[in-house]
Amino acid sequence: MSKVYITDYIKDPYIEKEILGSNLSTSSNKNIEVLLVWHERIDSDYIDQFPNLKAVVRYGVGYDVIDLRVLREKKIVFCNTPDYGTDEVSDTAVGMILNVTRGISRYDVNCRNYENNLWQENTIIPLKRSSQMTVGVVGAGRIGGSILRKLKAIGFKILFFDPYKERGYEKMLDSGRVESLDELLSVSDIVSINTPLTKETKGMVDINFINKMKDGAIFVNTARGEIVDNLDDFIQPLKTGKIFGLAFDVLPHEPPNDCNLINEWRERKDWIDGKLIINPHVSYYSKNAYKEMREKAAKNAKRILDGKKPFNIITG
Repeated sequence: MSKVYITDYIKDPYIEKEILGSNLSTSSNKNIEVLLVWHERIDSDYIDQFPNLKAVVRYGVGYDVIDLRVLREKKIVFCNTPDYGTDEVSDTAVGMILNVTRGISRYDVNCRNYENNLWQENTIIPLKRSSQMTVGVVGAGRIGGSILRKLKAIGFKILFFDPYKERGYEKMLDSGRVESLDELLSVSDIVSINTPLTKETKGMVDINFINKMKDGAIFVNTARGEIVDNLDDFIQPLKTGKIFGLAFDVLPHEPPNDCNLINEWRERKDWIDGKLIINPHVSYYSKNAYKEMREKAAKNAKRILDGKKPFNIITG
C-alpha cells in the first residue's frame, strides 16, 4: 500500500521511487502516512485530508510554509533536510562577497562606459585589501560556519553572532565572537545573513539595522528573503555610500514585487548598476546537492515507515 505522497514541485520522482518503491503514491489518499513537501503550505486544512498522517518531511532547510503549531497539536512529526548544499550556499556567499569587495560587477559597468580613451584611470574604485576587512556572520550554523572558514582561509578577519551556539563554539571555528548583534554591525565591513526565518528574525533587517551598520559596509543575504523588512530601506544608504554594495540570493517576495529598488535595478540606473547583485534563490543548487537533498528526504521518509527515529526532527 502506498504511504508516501510528494505534495508539489517534483514532476519526475525517479529518485524517490528508487528509495521508497511501492510505498510512493502518485496521488493523495487517506492511507498516506508521510508527506514530502517542497513549497506547499502545510496547515490544518491540508493536514485534515490525511487522517493517518504520521510525519511531514520537507525538502530543504527552511520551514516557514509549515504550521508547526498544528503539527504539534496533532502529534505529527516534522523534519527538514538541512544537511545538503552547505558548500553550494557558502560558495555563493563567498563569491558574492569577493565580487563586491573586489568591485568585479562595478568594474564591468565602468568599463562599458569609459570615455576619452581612459581605461584604468576611468574605472578605479576605492577598494580595501581583504586582510583589512572584517566579515560578520549572523548565524553560525552549517552554512554560516562554512562561510567563516572559507573567508578566513582567504585572509579576511572573521567573527559571528549566534546566541544559540554553546560557549566555546568559536574555538572550533577559530573565529571571533560577539555578544550582541549591535556589536557585530558596528565593527563589520561585510555582514552576511545566515539565520533561519523565525518570529525573531522576520523583518530583522530594517532601517534601524542598516543605520547601525558600519559606514561603507557590504550586506549579503543567502538565507531567507523575509529577514529583510523592506528592500527600499537600502536605497538612500546605497546612494550615499553608507552601504557600499548589496548581494541577495533571496528576496522578501519571489519573484520580486514591484518596489523602487527592484525597478531601478531592472532599469540599470547609473546609481545602482553594479552595486546590487541579485540571484533567483539558487545558491543551494548544484546537480549533486539537488540529488542529495531528494535522497535524504526520501530516506528519512523510509525510516519513518520502518518505525525508526527520523533525522532532523524539528517537532514531534
